[in-house]
Amino acid sequence: MIAFIDGHREAYGVEPICRVLPIAPSTYHARVAQRVDPAKASPRARQDLVLMERIRRVLAANFGVYGARKIWRQLGREGTAVARCTVERLMRRMGLRGAVRGKETKTTMTDKATPCPADKVNRRFRAPHPNALWVSDFTYVATWRGFVYVAFVIDVFARRIVGWRVSRTAHADFVLDALEQALHDRRPLRGGLIHHSDRGGQGGFSWSSQHLSALIAAPHQELRRAFSNRASCAASR
Repeated sequence: MIAFIDGHREAYGVEPICRVLPIAPSTYHARVAQRVDPAKASPRARQDLVLMERIRRVLAANFGVYGARKIWRQLGREGTAVARCTVERLMRRMGLRGAVRGKETKTTMTDKATPCPADKVNRRFRAPHPNALWVSDFTYVATWRGFVYVAFVIDVFARRIVGWRVSRTAHADFVLDALEQALHDRRPLRGGLIHHSDRGGQGGFSWSSQHLSALIAAPHQELRRAFSNRASCAASR
């Protein structure tokens, strides 16, 4: 928000922008004063500046490969008492990260050639009542036995997970299982639900986005068959 005001203050002025945004002009001017004179910053902000310099030093001394955990331990050995979560927060703020072994895992592979359903949400993730808007996605989680994929369906109204599944591979069936679980448990009214997901290449999620109303009352076998017929681009690892 501060950066937005910085970028538009010459054209519109600070006070008019603050009247539109939920921020007081005094708050903005105080941030600008702190930026000019770091001594006016809060104790936490001053401490963050000190820690960020130490994090940069430790990372540079170790060829840029240390992650937050190793930097946190090194700072502890040097006598700097700091929480690990603070190191993680400051590294995110500085855009720093350690070396990652192996190949990064991708859960979404966008296929621009695949037709994409119209976006009925327009990034407005709010719902007036339960079973009005569901959002879906899947990600990967590191465990002691290796990476697993987790698919989930969230009811936007209560921010509650209404369906989920875990799998060792990113195939279409396990994301459909999460969706079927949500439909079976919640029994939404036909025509009253919007289902929103990202535009990935995992077939079931790509096609099912915002097209549930016609299939809510369908049996599970019919639902799975309808999705599976459109899952030709399902990723399999």
